[in-house]
Amino acid sequence: MNPLVAPPPAVPPLRLAARMAGLKQSAIREILKVTENPAVISFAGGLPAPELFPLSAVARAAAAVMDRDGESALQYGPTEGYGPLREWVCAHVESTVGLKASPGQVLITTGSQQGLDLIAKVLIDPGDLILVENPAYLGALQAFRAYEANVIGLPSDADGLRPDELRAFLLRSSPRPKLLYLVSNFQNPTGVSLSGGRRRAIAAIAAEFGVPIVEDDPYGCLRYAGEALPALSALPETAQSLFLGTSSKILAPGLRVAWLIVRDPVLYERLVTAKQTCDLHTSAFTQRLVWSYVSQPGVLARHLARLCAAYAQRRDAMLAALTRHLPAGCRWTRPAGGLFLWVELPPQCDSLELLRAAVRREVAFVPGAPFWVGAPVRQTLRLNFSNAAPERIAEGIARLAATLAELPPRAP
Repeated sequence: MNPLVAPPPAVPPLRLAARMAGLKQSAIREILKVTENPAVISFAGGLPAPELFPLSAVARAAAAVMDRDGESALQYGPTEGYGPLREWVCAHVESTVGLKASPGQVLITTGSQQGLDLIAKVLIDPGDLILVENPAYLGALQAFRAYEANVIGLPSDADGLRPDELRAFLLRSSPRPKLLYLVSNFQNPTGVSLSGGRRRAIAAIAAEFGVPIVEDDPYGCLRYAGEALPALSALPETAQSLFLGTSSKILAPGLRVAWLIVRDPVLYERLVTAKQTCDLHTSAFTQRLVWSYVSQPGVLARHLARLCAAYAQRRDAMLAALTRHLPAGCRWTRPAGGLFLWVELPPQCDSLELLRAAVRREVAFVPGAPFWVGAPVRQTLRLNFSNAAPERIAEGIARLAATLAELPPRAP
């Protein structure tokens, strides 16, 4: 370097917002990188089966949109969403979970994750208490923590969140929690559903203490056994509740069309404003595509019947393989629907260490630790059964069991 020429000035580092210090990468997103290898049998991501996507029907729906409404489909649209789709959402939630809503209470979002982000942006101040079931959906934890919430996990069991624990916490809590977040049907990660009795009890407790409920229901239409239950948001005590639904699990996640039902008009308008700062509106084309598909009589019902039959077979294959291969001391949930089940290994096991060894055998899953709020329970893991054929499930669980048999116990 010429000593007579001054070196260029150092470029100062970008100064990140302070809240980014507490924001961690999604463990699931990182694990999915491993599963890009087609040789890996993956039970990791919550992926619908791509071979069951209704490709021809979606293609026809897309063509119909372009033929009938192409100019509007490619144009900007209202932030609240496409009117006919919002009307369909109202009919859909009333027929499936008993929730009555008007189109003016429906906000179309770019996936349910955007709905969670909007709720957090509008409602959460740094340090606010947010209650979740424990373990909890990782995407919700990320959304709440991004706005510096103090997330508290409450105990749950085979019937979902325990009302006695909720009441006990609220009796001693000051300040009052900002909201309670629940996945009511076939919860991610456990596959557990909130029982009917607990829905009524939790709705009554939340109303007594003035805590709004955010109810997330991406899996409710994927039921393989038992009777459907009304949404918490359909109960008379839950007038302040917010309800999230999506087309991702019942149609295709790549379309990124979901809905948020908000009955408080002031909150609804604030959420609309917050969405305008994010993306102005969800794709006008994909909204019309979804509506073009679901508005055809019987089409969605037939598709759901096909999905449920296939996923029930895959769930049964996984349950049978777990019974056949996993050793004594292991326990797992038996979900009546959804995409996941939850495994608890013997106490001396560490599912993260198990994953590292399992990847060498070309099988993957999600360790349970990231789903826990507070102290992680490291001998837990989540298995997805929707994205592998029964024979691949049987082989993958056999590989997993063989890996577990060779795993050295965790140091006390």
